[in-house]
Amino acid sequence: MTPMSSSTLDQLRAQFDNAPYPRIPLDQSPLADYDMQFVHSMVTPYYLRYRRAVDTVGKVILDAGCGTGYKAHLLAIANPGATIIGVDLSEASVKLARQRLDYHQIPNTEFYTLLIEDLPSLGMHFDYINCDETLYLVPDPLAALQAMTSVLKPDGILRVNLHSALQRHAFYRAQELFRAIGLMKPETSQSEAVQVVINTMKALKPDVVLKQHAWKPEYERPESDGSILANHLLVGDKGFTIPDVFDLLGAANLEFLSMVNWRHWQVPDLFKDGDDLPALWGMSLMTADPPAQLRMYELLHPVNRLMDFWCVRADADPPGIPVDAWDDEAWQEARVHLHPVLRAAPIREAAIAQIETSQPFELTRYIDLPAMGPVLLTALETACLLPLWEGAQTVAALAQRWQQIQPTDWATLEPLSENTAFARVQNLLNRLDAFLYVLTELDS
Repeated sequence: MTPMSSSTLDQLRAQFDNAPYPRIPLDQSPLADYDMQFVHSMVTPYYLRYRRAVDTVGKVILDAGCGTGYKAHLLAIANPGATIIGVDLSEASVKLARQRLDYHQIPNTEFYTLLIEDLPSLGMHFDYINCDETLYLVPDPLAALQAMTSVLKPDGILRVNLHSALQRHAFYRAQELFRAIGLMKPETSQSEAVQVVINTMKALKPDVVLKQHAWKPEYERPESDGSILANHLLVGDKGFTIPDVFDLLGAANLEFLSMVNWRHWQVPDLFKDGDDLPALWGMSLMTADPPAQLRMYELLHPVNRLMDFWCVRADADPPGIPVDAWDDEAWQEARVHLHPVLRAAPIREAAIAQIETSQPFELTRYIDLPAMGPVLLTALETACLLPLWEGAQTVAALAQRWQQIQPTDWATLEPLSENTAFARVQNLLNRLDAFLYVLTELDS
């Protein structure tokens, strides 16, 4: 985590000027990638923090380290009506980002060749900042975080990620090795360096540890140059641990909100029976704060390449009250939104088709990030929630719809009471809220 020299920064800029990233064709669109839209929608972390469904119209969103603009395109799709600002140190990347958004006719976008540390010079403040696959490369991660904090609005959300030192340990050894033999010098041709890496790995015996941990046969294919540049020859790449993450957040006056893939950082999931943990583990997890729980997971099972998380300013408003802490009066006043990504027309059409054929509707077919297995709605549940595709509904209105669809208790054949219908809708919403498929808020 020691700041690097300006020459390293120049080398980093040259690397991405010569090989802009990500290498995604200009005409490729993320319009049907609902999982990635869920991640890039500011609605997702905003609800996690404030328990309100934010309207993205008029919001200003920054893509810090925008590269060739694919994530900026995602941000525009996932946040309708928002203005997207992209910055990157590579002029060649920024040029491609402008071309990409122009090609797809995405309005309200601006791109600048700018270091993240120089963000205050824009004179802008942002409702949401996306800093994806970038912070682990910048010479001074803390300075970059502090710059982003300074331009984040009081109730804004920052998404950032860092490379895991434990998960990528083999690649860091490879980088040190290839740096030692001169492959990562500015004057070295990238294509020549890639070929040396391939030749080296092919020539090593199969039982050499570095080859076992940092090499795959597919790296030898011509189209894998980008993977080698992004792993074995990545200039400026640094690894971090969970304690490093929280040290950085504290120094930047930021507060941790949640891992982006929070469901994939649960310690109980690592045991054969998460409901029957060995002695001391249950109590340890109950009393452990988020840094301690995440550190346990990291030490037990370091499989996540990225420590990908959302955070807020340390002086942000306090968190909202989650639905499982509401009383009956709060539920009577609540309004329900379908997550805006799920409101896409193809998903609505699929839901209607499942209702008409009385088949279960699988939500994880479209967004599976927050789940560890299939999440299914019965035809009755899908039909009850169908109005959410048109707009927000009160819980009471959904309960009335449930009662209309199922006027009789199927077990007793007695008329279904209002209280029973309300309780069933409440249970359904509680279940779906855990995955953020529905956003249930108090009606203000």
